[in-house]
Amino acid sequence: MKVAKVGLRALLLAGVMAAALPAVGAAEELSFKVTAYKQAVAEHVGQNESIAAFYRARGFEPIWTGPSEEDRARRVALLEAFAMADVHGLPTRLYNEHTLRAQLAAATSGRDRGLLEVELSKLFISFANDLQTGVLDDPGAVVSDIKREVPRRAPEELLSRLTTERPDAVFRSLVPPTAEYSRLMRAKLMLEQRIRHGGWGPIVQASSLEPGQSGPDVVALRNRLVAMNYLKPSLTTRYDENMTAAVRAVQEDHGLEVDGVAGASTMKAINAAPEERLKSIMVAMERERWLNFPEGRGKRHVLVNLVDFHAQIIDDDKVTFETRSVIGQNQSTHRTPEFSDMMEHMVINPFWYVPRSIIVNEYLPLLRSNPGAAGHLEIIDGRGRVVSRGQSFAQYSSRSFPYSMRQRPGPRNALGTVKFMFPNKYNIYLHDTPSQSLFSREVRTFSHGCVRLNDPHDFAYVLLSRQEQDPVNFFQSILRSGQNTKVPLAEPIPVHLVYRTAFTQAKGNVNFRDDVYGRDEILWRALQNEGVSLMTHWDS
Repeated sequence: MKVAKVGLRALLLAGVMAAALPAVGAAEELSFKVTAYKQAVAEHVGQNESIAAFYRARGFEPIWTGPSEEDRARRVALLEAFAMADVHGLPTRLYNEHTLRAQLAAATSGRDRGLLEVELSKLFISFANDLQTGVLDDPGAVVSDIKREVPRRAPEELLSRLTTERPDAVFRSLVPPTAEYSRLMRAKLMLEQRIRHGGWGPIVQASSLEPGQSGPDVVALRNRLVAMNYLKPSLTTRYDENMTAAVRAVQEDHGLEVDGVAGASTMKAINAAPEERLKSIMVAMERERWLNFPEGRGKRHVLVNLVDFHAQIIDDDKVTFETRSVIGQNQSTHRTPEFSDMMEHMVINPFWYVPRSIIVNEYLPLLRSNPGAAGHLEIIDGRGRVVSRGQSFAQYSSRSFPYSMRQRPGPRNALGTVKFMFPNKYNIYLHDTPSQSLFSREVRTFSHGCVRLNDPHDFAYVLLSRQEQDPVNFFQSILRSGQNTKVPLAEPIPVHLVYRTAFTQAKGNVNFRDDVYGRDEILWRALQNEGVSLMTHWDS
């Protein structure tokens, strides 16, 4: 295997670099080389203030190209890290250990070493950023609904760690520490191995199959399920109980109705190309790196995987509550964005303040022709006073309409009985809804952008359990009052709205979901532009 050769390459690098360093000879020659080295470093770091500050602080002394054992250890660690770039789905053309070894061998003069010193620091920072917090510097420039600022670490901090810690430990610490990242990486390696040995075999030609059937299409389904690790090898030609159980497991892992019948959506999931699933896993790894915050995600946090249509409360890395969710419609103005924020309070018996876009696009055209239209909503002026409908609204345009609109608390309120607020400029929050029938759908893209919860009361009880002795009675007493009530959370809770078409579980197969907004497809193209590729054809 490729990785098994790293130790040998590291030793070769150490020897090559030792040979490349200036021999301790005449003092005048050595002094000249040192001066040329420092001058080259000073010139080359001029355009990067962070790196320049680091080298100025240490008198331009090297950390890579010097003759010390510490420098040698850093070179070896860098080479070993580069050899693992493909394991993490990073741009291997940027981090090529063969190119690096050639550069080291060619650096024979003081100036050459100075130039290479800075280049290695730049490469290290680039690699550290890619591995620790993602290849894409600005995901929002790729997909506008990704509202994330990648949590880059300061270059000086990264470089300084190499001088105070073991370099191999520094590189290990760059890997996102979550179990999810480790499982995704393992799934990537296993799927690559499967692809190198023929993938999952021929697709199933039948449009649908069901228990009790037999014949060539059932055999094709059997073989596909065996290759996908859902079924033990057998010679059966019949859609039997074991095959039914395997199909049910596929459905469970793909967010489909679990009935054991290989209908159209199930067959689509089974026939998906392993290369496409590999792309989903690699994009998920990139997305996981974006959440590698220095402070972590919170011992308790809320995680909403938009395309899984579920919201979870996570305590100490364990799911302690989960409920179905509905997200925004697949329209440019309604898609739910991805971002993280802090939940500060909940509102029981909320008013629904209608977003401006809905007012002018949906309700104002009705009010122009009929002032009594949308009678379940109050029209409010700038001082919060209810405006009489005994007037004409025909003179107002979408720009000039001076009022806002709201719906009073009640059983038909669009927000239901409670909303959970993490104030943000996108006006997104979690809330209840009277439209309960939508939670039975497989694909739940129906809102104007906010996230609706199937079990909002239970969600509230869990959140309140940290601050109320009897959270159920506390919540219900406020609910029964009918009064609009803001309830602050004693400890704000991080909320992470994520988009994962591939995600793992502690045991079992990788879960996959449809790319309902098409974001992963766009991200994959952006990663390809950065040099990321499917590594499926190595020599074993």
